Amino acid sequence: MKIRGKVWKFGENIDTDAIIPARYLNTSDPQELARHCMEDADQEFPDKVSPGDIIVAGKNFGCGSSREHAPIALKAAGVACVIAPSFARIFYRNAFNMGLPIFECEEAARQIQEGHEVEVDADSGIIRDLTTGKEMKAQPIPPFMQELIADGGLIAHILKKSGSG
Repeated sequence: MKIRGKVWKFGENIDTDAIIPARYLNTSDPQELARHCMEDADQEFPDKVSPGDIIVAGKNFGCGSSREHAPIALKAAGVACVIAPSFARIFYRNAFNMGLPIFECEEAARQIQEGHEVEVDADSGIIRDLTTGKEMKAQPIPPFMQELIADGGLIAHILKKSGSG
């Protein structure tokens, strides 16, 4: 699986309230959540982000509460993946459960700038900054987790495997 998109850059400790503010948790509609995704970190983000774009952030992305709304909002907004040096563990699991690929790479978080075009190879973990030509290495996503992502998340994967989806 290869992911290619334009980068939006965020700092360290972006918590789930910055990803999707608590005032919008009265809905679980992905499109409504997408309209408010990252607005407390960058008020214009919901209008600027395009399908296939990539977030590159600092350490501890997704810290805070364990809400599943955060990866749902990112995915519904069109974010194809998130790259950061580290993720809060519950966000890490929720992201894969919701079908949002994430990659841990400190070098990428330091070097990739907003607006750059980036390509990520989930099989190898190679991150290419197509703007600068630099290559970095993240942990590849194991095949069984790529299957979760391809199926649209854990629930969709289980339904597909059981023959119900």
